[in-house]
Amino acid sequence: MAAMKDLMAWVDARLPVTQAFEKHMSKYYAPKNLNVLYLFGVLSLLVLVNQLLTGVWLTMSYNPSAEGAFASVEYIMRDVEYGWLIRYMHSTGASAFFVVVYLHMFRGLLYGSYQKPRELVWLFGMAIYLALMAEAFMGYLLPWGQMSYWGAQVIISLFSAIPMIGPDLAQWVRGDYLISGITLNRFFSLHVIALPLVLVALVVLHLLALHHVGSNNPKGVDIKKHKDENGIPLDGIPFHPYYTVHDIVGVAVFLFVFCGVVFFFPEMGGYFLEKPNFEAANPLKTPEHIAPVWYFTPFYAILRAVTYPLFGLDAKFWGVVAMGGAIAILFVLPWLDRSPVKAMRYKGWMSKVALVLFCISFVVLGVLGVLPSTEGRTTVAQLASVVYFAYFILMPFYTKWESTKPVPERV
Repeated sequence: MAAMKDLMAWVDARLPVTQAFEKHMSKYYAPKNLNVLYLFGVLSLLVLVNQLLTGVWLTMSYNPSAEGAFASVEYIMRDVEYGWLIRYMHSTGASAFFVVVYLHMFRGLLYGSYQKPRELVWLFGMAIYLALMAEAFMGYLLPWGQMSYWGAQVIISLFSAIPMIGPDLAQWVRGDYLISGITLNRFFSLHVIALPLVLVALVVLHLLALHHVGSNNPKGVDIKKHKDENGIPLDGIPFHPYYTVHDIVGVAVFLFVFCGVVFFFPEMGGYFLEKPNFEAANPLKTPEHIAPVWYFTPFYAILRAVTYPLFGLDAKFWGVVAMGGAIAILFVLPWLDRSPVKAMRYKGWMSKVALVLFCISFVVLGVLGVLPSTEGRTTVAQLASVVYFAYFILMPFYTKWESTKPVPERV
């Protein structure tokens, strides 16, 4: 024991390990009323670690070339010892990542975790979401199946809708006139090197910003206002050991569900691993229905909902603008909410109705993005897109006009 203390003292003199642990764990005071919705931040970190580790193992047997990519995935699944398990953990982890991130973002909307002084925490979180989307899109091409190939073809072709520079920009992204081995190789490089580094850096900044201003809570009460004679928040408890032990229960439940999907439903009916992707990419054979993987479908539905040209620019361009705007508008959310309270329980009925309608519209758009486009579905997608944007555009007005309930002083 004495030898261990001497070793830690030697390390701390050269690297402040104990100080960092105390600042971010044992002496970081979190509100004592955090509920189950606050688990999804920890689960996001867990899934990120899973993706990094399984990704490293997959790259050991993957061949990033048009001639060998699909065959190497089959080799991993059939011949590499436990390769099927690693591949399914990675593919299921991709969908699990978006599930927990979407629920994490919903919790932020519900409890106003983007409001002052946590604007930077939200911005780093949205940057993580954007990098995650890029990471998922780059990885989507790597199996070199039919849906990977044609899905990437459709998405990259959207760049060509930009006036003047569009066609050249699309060609620059592809690295060729069509999706080819060059595209596959550059996407592989970005997927396994550049974007993971960006993601890890953003996660670190997200956590540092969070621990600097402190965690929000379901009541939106600032626990730093009431401290004891030692400067410890009266309504706070140390993150370690209280929440580290508390989160183990949530992690265990998540792992049960995650392993259930990996071992029994890894394809999830074609939503996690699409059926056309079990067929090698063929530039001469187009799948019957091309759609992105499920976590992109709400924005894909917004893209397809725009069917009218405007100001001399075709509908495809405005669809790309609408799709990009649906993501970009999330970044300015902290400055749209004018409510004097954070938590939804103390806001007025207009904010509650708006959030419910927003969630319904997002789910509806997600479902419509998977299905083939028809006239009726396009109309529904247009209505849902209007509701989606109205939630943000009207927020400065209904959050300012509505009556709010008094917020308690203590948790």
